[in-house]
Amino acid sequence: MSDVTQLFGERASDYASFRPAYPAQLFDWLAANSPDRQRVLDIGCGNGQASQALSAHFAHVLACDSSFQQLCAVPATSAIQRFAADARRLPLRSSSCDLITVAQALHWFADARFFAEVSRLLRPDGFFCAWCYGLMRINPALDALIRQLHGELLEGYWPTGRAMVDNGYRDILTAFAQIRVPEFAIQLHWSFQHLLGYLRTWSAVQRWESEHQQDPVTLFLPQLTAAWGDTGQQHFVRWPLHFVAGYPGN
Repeated sequence: MSDVTQLFGERASDYASFRPAYPAQLFDWLAANSPDRQRVLDIGCGNGQASQALSAHFAHVLACDSSFQQLCAVPATSAIQRFAADARRLPLRSSSCDLITVAQALHWFADARFFAEVSRLLRPDGFFCAWCYGLMRINPALDALIRQLHGELLEGYWPTGRAMVDNGYRDILTAFAQIRVPEFAIQLHWSFQHLLGYLRTWSAVQRWESEHQQDPVTLFLPQLTAAWGDTGQQHFVRWPLHFVAGYPGN
């Protein structure tokens, strides 16, 4: 089991509770750009946020992750089939998927072997789409504190792939031509407690806490509280989404 898989598995319930949901319009767009709506493969599905949304548009959803703990958080429905596997070596027949999605996970395995597997699994006109989100945007004071936590205190604790997220996936190269994706963003109203819970799902927070035996978010709690203001009030939170998308068979 990789270090990243173990970290995410240990906090599977927190991921299900605190990670933000993707906009419904994104899944409308994915369905519209898929050649058919029979079979979609969601790789690195985590707790199944994207898988559940895809099940409203596709007859069969294959939800794959390397973490058994994360897969246990995916709701068991007749439309979603869960299985654990390596993203670069999947136990599925060739040309069997209309669409392959990767939500907030491509950076852990974005290499030539993975994209060769994508090309094998997609039907000739099949669609591939991966996306990520970086740091949230709330207000200038909170944004500055979150950047400080992310880039200063936690520097050196992020797994290697995180740099691709910070670059908005711009440095991920593909053999197929990437298409332009409309602008999508996660937009929510969050409580202060939800913000703290979300920050504690960061892999670097978990690594820092394991090494120092202290929660790094707690160190920022006084400043975060002051910047939030009335902790009984919600704030508007926004994450722009960044994409790698195209038709590998073209």
